[in-house]
Amino acid sequence: MDRIALFPGSFDPFTRGHQDIVLRGLRLFDQVVIGIGNNATKKRYFPLNVMKEMIERTFSDQPNVKVVTYDDLTAHIARELGATFLLRGLRNTTDFEYENGISQVNRYLYEEIETVFLITSPELAPISSSIIRDLHRYGQGVDNFLPYSLSELDRINPQV
Repeated sequence: MDRIALFPGSFDPFTRGHQDIVLRGLRLFDQVVIGIGNNATKKRYFPLNVMKEMIERTFSDQPNVKVVTYDDLTAHIARELGATFLLRGLRNTTDFEYENGISQVNRYLYEEIETVFLITSPELAPISSSIIRDLHRYGQGVDNFLPYSLSELDRINPQV
């Protein structure tokens, strides 16, 4: 039986920190499914379909990485995918406090699920999607923080 982990998030945008968690997760799991959730309370900065394509390109040489989008509870999509693990990255204690509550609710909804936390690699800890969005919004270069170039993204979707 394959050990499938779902790595859920809004990934707006998907960063080098996220990439690091996926690559390290591949050492623990047979397959990592990156699940881009649609959060009804957040307006996306980068379009969902464009981010999905950029993530797929990032892992095009990794057959055991799959990318899906979903508009449901994470526990429900994990069950649907046959994932018995949720993969999450932690940068700091604030992340832990937030993720701890979510992991307990996911376990309540789907008792076979285990949440596995990986501590962010130190050199990537300062990177967050919200910081990258702010930098980009005000015209600052952010490609050093991303596993793809925003010029690629601009070719796919010039409105970004």
